[in-house]
Amino acid sequence: MKPYLEFKSVRKTFPGVVALSNVSLQIKEGSVHGLIGENGAGKSTLLKILSGAYYPTSGEIFVNEKKVDFHNTKEALKAGIAVIYQELNLVPEMTVAENLLLGHMPVRGGFIDRRKLNEIARGEIEFLLEGIAVETKVKELAIGQRQMIEIGKALLQDAKIIAFDEPTSSLSNREIKQLYKIISELKSSGHSVIYVTHRMEEIFDVCDEVTVFRDGEKIETFSDMSAVDHDLLVGKMVGRSIEDIYSYSPREAGEVILEVKDIKGPGLTAPFSLTVRKGEIVGFFGLVGAGRTEFLKLLYGAEKRESGVVYINSKEVNITSPSKAISEGIALCPEDRKDEGIIPVRSVDENINISVRRHFVKAGMFLDKKKEIENTHYYIKKLDIKTPSKDQMVGNLSGGNQQKVILARWLGENINVLLMDEPTRGIDVGTKNEIYKIMYNLAEEGKGIIFVSSDLPEVMGVADRIIVMREGKFVESIDRGTASQEKILAHALPING
Repeated sequence: MKPYLEFKSVRKTFPGVVALSNVSLQIKEGSVHGLIGENGAGKSTLLKILSGAYYPTSGEIFVNEKKVDFHNTKEALKAGIAVIYQELNLVPEMTVAENLLLGHMPVRGGFIDRRKLNEIARGEIEFLLEGIAVETKVKELAIGQRQMIEIGKALLQDAKIIAFDEPTSSLSNREIKQLYKIISELKSSGHSVIYVTHRMEEIFDVCDEVTVFRDGEKIETFSDMSAVDHDLLVGKMVGRSIEDIYSYSPREAGEVILEVKDIKGPGLTAPFSLTVRKGEIVGFFGLVGAGRTEFLKLLYGAEKRESGVVYINSKEVNITSPSKAISEGIALCPEDRKDEGIIPVRSVDENINISVRRHFVKAGMFLDKKKEIENTHYYIKKLDIKTPSKDQMVGNLSGGNQQKVILARWLGENINVLLMDEPTRGIDVGTKNEIYKIMYNLAEEGKGIIFVSSDLPEVMGVADRIIVMREGKFVESIDRGTASQEKILAHALPING
């Protein structure tokens, strides 16, 4: 199989940072090539160069043995290259159909041909196996459905080279199976597919070859997947062995720090009660639509609850907004980091201090910038946030480092309970391990932690207790010592199968 896409000595530097160091790589026609590495290893930078979003500092790119030179994403698309990023680029207020064909909508008589638009969109939605109306606004869709719309956009561009950046990070098992089917069909029709993921099992499920990146360099390409295993790839990625990614450390739970009685609101089909003790990590598991994220938002005041009472340290609190939740010591790391967790166009410094800034005010009106900067540097060092400086735009950081910035923001507050929604989504194995250790340290300090994850081994590996939800209601609470995948799934799956 000849290479259809080739990178030759591609280098990309930013002020103070070498993002890619002379990377040479070949992607074959009719194959799936996996890229793995820790956050900040250079994978996303390579994709952005391929898409025209970044221009290489040096090096060359060849498509079908012809040198190409992309100065913007439009030129890359015209050359048949589509990149589907982990952070979605959809217009929430527009319909599914409008998003799918944005930039190339059918026109008739000088106006958008709505009939043709919806007809094309329905065909694509049927192919994606998504039972949604194309007239639906994207903002009304679940994040997994939005991910499939992003994939549909690329397929409609008729691209010859399609790169997927963490495509399954928000997908259900059913959607993942459909994605694998789509990738198999793309491969059979001669497309060149680049597949970036942190889920190691996916590399073995879909890839013909895999290349490992570390610290901006290509470490090694493996062309025979039967000759590699999980431990070998992890070792190449992180430069060290991680014997137990979860590094679970048991601890004594203290008094009840959070008690929720009969909470009810959007996304919950029945009242829900819960207690969390000091030092306890409670994991939530369920299928898409189970109500896990909705419960966290109700608890955080991001959604208005219809009923229920919340107690912090035995004191009833009236949480009507996120600001009220923060003042009562409840903080949330949201599932959608880009839209709900960070301000991408502002600095690391500003994102870390956006909540705690009120603590650095002198004489009631003057900001003590020195203390704010000290706070930023303290957490950059404490959490090992990889950034060229405190002034770097947080949107330019890797997903794992963005998550650390959000954590730094809340660690600067006097929190009692930390809510974490998919805290390691799209994060590499090494950074996952660091996030888990932060969670354990907070628990050791007596904080209560509730975290939602669609990764069942993660829930079982990190949580002291597992809450299973199904179709908007609480189903079962399972202690760590008696938990098994079969037992948890038996409760999570719909009764009618």
